Amino acid sequence: MDLAAFRALEPLCWRAPSAHNTQPWRLRYERWAITVGWDPADALPAGDPSGRDLRLSLGAFVETCLIVAADAGLRLDWVADHDASDHRVGRLRPARQPYRTPFRTSEVWDRRTDRGRFTGGPDADVLAAVDDVARRAGGAVRLVPAAGRLGALLRAADRQVYADPAVVAELRRWLRLDPTRPDYRVDGLSDRCLGLSRPAAAGLRAALAAYPVLRPLGLARLLAAGDDPLARGGAVLALVAPPELDAPGQVEFGRVLMRVWLTLHAAGLAAHPLSQLVDVAATRDTLGALLDVAPRRVVHVTRVGRPVAPAPRSARRTEMATFAKPARHFLTTDASSMKVHMG
Repeated sequence: MDLAAFRALEPLCWRAPSAHNTQPWRLRYERWAITVGWDPADALPAGDPSGRDLRLSLGAFVETCLIVAADAGLRLDWVADHDASDHRVGRLRPARQPYRTPFRTSEVWDRRTDRGRFTGGPDADVLAAVDDVARRAGGAVRLVPAAGRLGALLRAADRQVYADPAVVAELRRWLRLDPTRPDYRVDGLSDRCLGLSRPAAAGLRAALAAYPVLRPLGLARLLAAGDDPLARGGAVLALVAPPELDAPGQVEFGRVLMRVWLTLHAAGLAAHPLSQLVDVAATRDTLGALLDVAPRRVVHVTRVGRPVAPAPRSARRTEMATFAKPARHFLTTDASSMKVHMG
């Protein structure tokens, strides 16, 4: 197994999406396999207490690794082996043939989360294509109806998110609103990727810094009312998982999510996740009722459309260094030493 060849591809694999752009994945190189795990320090215990988004992002990373390796002619396949106590989800191992996929590294590289303006949404052919991707894994992609009601749900979800001090503290940790910070080009959610002007970024930074004082005065409602992504166009799609999807299944369905996003990208469309609709139980329940599915099956919601302008590229940990973690012995790529939400 050519480990050196795969190591050279790591910067491309790290273009996979993750909640708050925390890039939680870690790799352990062994003689005949590469174990994929995660660093709990880059999880989101307040915003993602069930670990759903973590596992979806790990699956997206696995799919990205397989696509990038296949495009380089490396023959790898994937063996799931989920072990929460070891922070491990499985192994990439040698295969007789490269992974079969319609996607290329160029599409992995070019795909971006886009919080900007969209014109229109996916047409019937694209909807059928992404639904087919999900149905092959026992799921579905559904167009969310009742756009007016959806706006109210989104505001309600935002209010609840901003009302939780632990979630806000976690968000502050991963926001990158000051370009002079050393981690601005490393990870997290930058002002550019959030579509904020410099004055707006400074205002948000000040508001969150004063959160303990302003929260009792209604800051959560003010922040929730400050943005309306639905007004920037596009349609809203929900990814519906198979019934009774367990933790290892969520990792595998993260691979499906990555294929859905790349299918949209190949059609000239971009996606803007609206994860708060799923993170808040009340809005997830209402969303399930709108879609006529069990709420727990709705694992991802995203605004989709044709971008008016190119989106900024989110940061990634580009200085590729490896080190062994004392407790887990993970060989990892970590920037800023390199240590310093869905970019």
